[in-house]
Amino acid sequence: MMFDTAGSAELIFAVCHIYATFNDTFIHVTDISGRETFVRVTGGMMVKADREESSPYAAMLAANIVCERLRKIGINALHIKIRGKGGA
Repeated sequence: MMFDTAGSAELIFAVCHIYATFNDTFIHVTDISGRETFVRVTGGMMVKADREESSPYAAMLAANIVCERLRKIGINALHIKIRGKGGA
């Protein structure tokens, strides 16, 4: 068996920085100190058309890629920090 069942209760944390603008969505995952980058994906990397970079679909595809890569690394817990442009 590849995974140890006794050590599976241990949480390995990372920090997920999500920055959503009117033109794109950035997802950047670092270690707790912020020094080492594990994954950095944008919505523009997921779609071909420039007009679709900021769509919820592109952000969902980026989030799926981030989840897959973090599972491969062995990170199983995240602190999430969200920034975004907005207004009424």
